[in-house]
Amino acid sequence: MSARPKIAMVLAGGLGKRMRPITDTIPKPLVKIAGRTLLDRGLDTLAAAGVEKAVVNVHHFPEQIVAHVASRTRPKVAISDESAGLLDSAGGIVKALPLLGREPFYVLNADTFWIEGEGSLGGEPNLVRLALAWDAAKMDILLMLADLDSATGHTGGTDFLVGGDGALRRAHNDPAGLIYAGAAIINPAILAGAPEGPLSLNRYFDEAIAEGRLFGLAMRGSWITVGTPAAIPLAEAAVERALAGAA
Repeated sequence: MSARPKIAMVLAGGLGKRMRPITDTIPKPLVKIAGRTLLDRGLDTLAAAGVEKAVVNVHHFPEQIVAHVASRTRPKVAISDESAGLLDSAGGIVKALPLLGREPFYVLNADTFWIEGEGSLGGEPNLVRLALAWDAAKMDILLMLADLDSATGHTGGTDFLVGGDGALRRAHNDPAGLIYAGAAIINPAILAGAPEGPLSLNRYFDEAIAEGRLFGLAMRGSWITVGTPAAIPLAEAAVERALAGAA
């Protein structure tokens, strides 16, 4: 693409029910892994990719997230308040569109993160690689993907199979498939006319598949998802291993 996205949507509004009892007192994005909150890990990753503004949606203990990000300047954080009711992944983005603008932007889940891996392209961060792979002429959505061997904390199967040209189709847990790694670039034009209220991104993934406009890029490094209290020590061990390997 001609320029990297400067704006991102961070999906941080969920209830984190599987993370109880921790989320009885704090929102899931403020859970700490190796001393850093999940939300800060995501925002720092966006900053490293050149993102200047991140829109963070809030619902569960919203005041805690608002206070936590108040002093951040890189990226600058804008809040999309869903206190009145959760809107799901796409619904939250639709509500935030006035803050996101008309250019393609990153979408990032607040409960996943990754440790960057080595590779070509000058060792560019994964989000930069995603931006370099973006082609608006043929893509509506470009997903970052992880393989099962690089994943920590993932308890499900695979999500997508990747064609030779990078186009995606549903994997239905095919072992040859890859996992959606919770990061993407989306053209907001596909959300034009979307209904208000709860709405899942899976609807738009499937529509893009049907039109041959959903693509994917395999990330480099170690992907970590934190869905339950039991996943926290696994995530911290993965971070420790990655840091030891980089030393």
